[in-house]
Amino acid sequence: MAFSQLYLYDHYGYAFLAVVGTFAMVWGIYWLMASSRCATRIRGLHGVAPPFINIIGVLFGLTLAFLANDTWNAHDRATTAVYREADSLRSILTMARNIDLPIMQQLNRQLIDYGEAIVAEWPQLAQRGVSSDAAAQADALLVLLIRPEIAQAAGGNGQMLMLQKAADLRNDRDLRISLSQTHINPLKWLGMAFLGLLTLLSVAVVHAENAKAALVATLLFALAAAPTAAIVLVQGNPFQEPSIVSPAPIRHAIGEGR
Repeated sequence: MAFSQLYLYDHYGYAFLAVVGTFAMVWGIYWLMASSRCATRIRGLHGVAPPFINIIGVLFGLTLAFLANDTWNAHDRATTAVYREADSLRSILTMARNIDLPIMQQLNRQLIDYGEAIVAEWPQLAQRGVSSDAAAQADALLVLLIRPEIAQAAGGNGQMLMLQKAADLRNDRDLRISLSQTHINPLKWLGMAFLGLLTLLSVAVVHAENAKAALVATLLFALAAAPTAAIVLVQGNPFQEPSIVSPAPIRHAIGEGR
């Protein structure tokens, strides 16, 4: 159980490793240049042109930018899915007000039950799980909407529109679930870590004749790169802190239907 909980929050562990590993590597490079037996040989490597750093640095920056874009894109898609769900719920509730009273009340109640089940599913999304109750309520809503009474009360076009909105609800919920189950890809981040190490080494080599200058340069790079990578990593799941996607739009939509 403890291992599974750690696995759910693996991105925090990767963020910790990114910060600690980067600064440990800075210290290790400085030790090699200033105190180790290899210090004299390392000073003999001076002469590498400073623009050389740009080649590896650009590759590192692009890799980090692509990984960050994947993370922000996941958050944007999750947020959009939530607002689309709220709009679909609101649309069906609005159409339900224009049909006969008995079936209207039943449909209104089912929509509210579905919305409440969806909101209650949020803690499970943070655990990369799903709610069986939400799935059951989605099925019950679809079964209700295909009943002949709905066609008689809302007309064929009205029923088709409500069915389309119900299908949109299911698609957006499926999208949320898939985004909540996204894991950190270790290979991508390992590649970025390797490029970060090469960038640190290239910065150090440019200052090979001066260990303190190399320390300052590599430390500045570490201060820029490590926290940035950590920020991207800790936001790997859009349904976990620190930047959780809120169910407030869905909660507000079902509140209008009460």
